[in-house]
Formats: sequence, structure tokens, C-alpha cells
Amino acid sequence: MKRLILMATACAAFVTSAFLTGPSLGAQAPASTAFEVASVRPNKSGDGRVMLGMQPGGRFTATNVPLRLLLRQAFNVQDFQIVGGPDWITSDRFDVVAKAPDGIEFSADAMRPMLRSLLTERFKLAAHNETRDMAIYALMKARPDGKLGAGLTTAAVDCASAARGRRGGGPPPAPPQPGQKVECGMMIGPGRLNAGGMPMSNLATALGPQVGRIVIDKTELTGNYDFELTYAPEALGGGVGAPPLVNGNPIQVDPNAPNLFTALQEQLGLKLDSQRGSVDVVVIDRLEQPVSD
Repeated sequence: MKRLILMATACAAFVTSAFLTGPSLGAQAPASTAFEVASVRPNKSGDGRVMLGMQPGGRFTATNVPLRLLLRQAFNVQDFQIVGGPDWITSDRFDVVAKAPDGIEFSADAMRPMLRSLLTERFKLAAHNETRDMAIYALMKARPDGKLGAGLTTAAVDCASAARGRRGGGPPPAPPQPGQKVECGMMIGPGRLNAGGMPMSNLATALGPQVGRIVIDKTELTGNYDFELTYAPEALGGGVGAPPLVNGNPIQVDPNAPNLFTALQEQLGLKLDSQRGSVDVVVIDRLEQPVSD
């Protein structure tokens, strides 16, 4: 059973590669495509914290989440890949508690079609997929000689072998503490990406929400890497998103910290090159406010 994944304004998120490389929009759904039971209620608390996670026993919980976040999870896309919809999908907040049917392996891939079914039933969601030509970034080596930065090194741990050993009976590793080196996985927090045993495609995926575009790995770096990236956690991507909060307050930003683009070049020896490319988007045709349980 996978560990609870928690996303909140008050903490960082620890993720493994399984949660950074989901299926495409047209991926085949598992056999079970609906939660066994589910509750949807509006949240009027005004609390700045947002929590979303999967728990043992097939339980899915979302607290104080905007509908846009649920759409992102359901379709495995980023904000900029959601087109249309009323303004309240961002402003209104909801609490969701749902239970998957017994006897299935409850994973992120299994959860998404169930969440889509829930949105269709409770919010009267109607949507379709399109491919549009949009601005993207290509993650590339920054230097002509291909030299990498000091913060990007070949992985010190064979995470695949470590995972096989855990399947033999060992407990899963605990999420690393802030400032602690990550051996297998990725710690994402305001102004910091810290990873161990990850391919460059996972770094590209993690950068997408930070810059408001799809990021494609064109580094030509194969295998897995350890990296640590620190930068000023400002709103990027042409104003996508708001400055990050901790306990409802803006985080303290080092005035001398570089922005993300500069940090990539100085610390990892990589750069983001602006290009055009085909991007899968979800177009919202209809949404309605749910009837409270």
C-alpha cells in the first residue's frame, strides 16, 4: 500500500517517481471506475491549508480543496492544461471523503477514473480532450561543453534494488526531514527541490507547475541522478499561481536567492529553453455546483 501523499500550504510534499509519472489523458482506466461511497461538502472555513491524500484501505480525502485541484488530480494535468469552466472552480472550496471498493489495489492510477466519475456525478462535469499548440519549455544542458553543475550528480543509491529489498519484507523509508538529503524520491517545498535516484524526466515534470508550462526533458542525460535546487519561490510562468504560503502567511524569502531559471543554470548546469509544442488539454464543457450531502 502506498504511503499517504499530502499536499498543503504548510508543508512540503515528499513524492516518489510513481506520483510524478502518471498516465496520459487517454490512458486506459482500471476495471473499477467509481468509489463505493463518497461525500462532497462545501468548506466555508476560510482556512488557508489545503490537504489531499490517499490512505490505507482505499480511502481518498480532500480538505478545503478548490475544484480546480480535483480536476488536476482526476485528469493528471496542471492548471494551464485546464481550459474553460466557471470562476468558482478556483474560488470555492470543498471537502471530499471517499472509499474505493474492497479488493482492489488503490493507487494513483486507480484513483483517477474514480475521481472523474465522482466529478461527473456530483458536479455534472462534462469535458473533452484536445491537443493544442502552446508555449512549452525544453530542459537542456546550459553549457556548450555539457558540464553539469555541482548540485547534479549521478545517483548514489540504486533505488530499484532498494525497492526490491523492501518488497521482500523491509519497511518503506520515512519521508526525509527538511534539509536532509533524499536518497530515493523527491522532496518539493517552497523554493526547493531535493531528489535522489530520479531520472531527468521527473525533474522536468516537477518543474512544470513552477513555470506554468509543460517541460520536456531534452538533456540527453540517461540513468538516475541526485540533485538539490534552491531558488526564490516567486510566482512564475507569467503570473501562474500565487506566492506560496505557510500557515496562511507569505513565506520568508531570501532576498539574495536566484530565481528558478538562474538557479537551474548556476546549480545544476541546466536551462529552460522556450519552444512551441503540442500540449494535451482538458476543455470544460459543463460544471454545476454540487448538492451538499
